[in-house]
Amino acid sequence: MKPSMLFAVVMLAAIVIATSFGLSFGTSETLKVPANLAGQVLYVCPAADQPWTSIAGSISGLMNYFLIGLGFAIIILAFSWGWALYQNLLKDEFKQDLFKKSWAFTKTLFWTSVIIAILAFTPNYFRSFTIQGAQGQWVLCDNNTPGAKAVIADAIKE
Repeated sequence: MKPSMLFAVVMLAAIVIATSFGLSFGTSETLKVPANLAGQVLYVCPAADQPWTSIAGSISGLMNYFLIGLGFAIIILAFSWGWALYQNLLKDEFKQDLFKKSWAFTKTLFWTSVIIAILAFTPNYFRSFTIQGAQGQWVLCDNNTPGAKAVIADAIKE
């Protein structure tokens, strides 16, 4: 194994272990909650406003149409692969040229789907929510995160 690959594997393992056991480099002050509210609050931080947020918002409105188109393209892709296979079986020999268009269509469809999914699902897409009576989008965070606020759990809406 190359040294750079070994270093990457060791660093990935160290990151996974550190996050699994809550290890951190330094101390930070924790947010104090009154004893009568213990177990009823969640700690929230403002969601970072990223340039991708507007792109994701515009694409999410079109996601249903994208899924319909993706389903149609997958059906066409299956028939394309099936037709190439049928042609090879019919002639009782393997001709690689018959699969070139199917393979090119497969790669194009895959990478188009990946790019649209990356643009539509920003890092905060699955974890952002709104708080009743508060403006903006919020995400859950730890009680020692800078800018964290304690909010009654019943006030959080998806």
